[in-house]
Amino acid sequence: MKKLVAVNKNACMACLECANACSQAFYKRPDVSVAYLQIGAKKDGSPQVLACPQCGKCAEACEAGAITQNAKGVYMVDKKKCTGCGKCVEACPFNVMVKAADSEVAGKCSACGICVKACPMDVLAIKED
Repeated sequence: MKKLVAVNKNACMACLECANACSQAFYKRPDVSVAYLQIGAKKDGSPQVLACPQCGKCAEACEAGAITQNAKGVYMVDKKKCTGCGKCVEACPFNVMVKAADSEVAGKCSACGICVKACPMDVLAIKED
């Protein structure tokens, strides 16, 4: 299964370069609120990378059948089938499924690697299990 992972978690500085690169690529603006990965905070206040583990909860919640798993194990959103209802966003236990207010469809991490390239600390990687 192909997915985005934090391989060097302690190196994260919460600079948000990864999230800004993601939102720029998919929404044409640097806006961390619509990035397909999030940088949160652990209980001790240190940064924590939240990324889609490809669990499939979004696909289970999608009544339109717009979210399916590809051959690499990545859950993908078919934007032509997505109705924009937001049930997948509500179902995501990691809060990394996104439906921007100005978008008609939902989106999620497709393990494309844009954020990996943007991270100055080499925190992120695309891994295959």
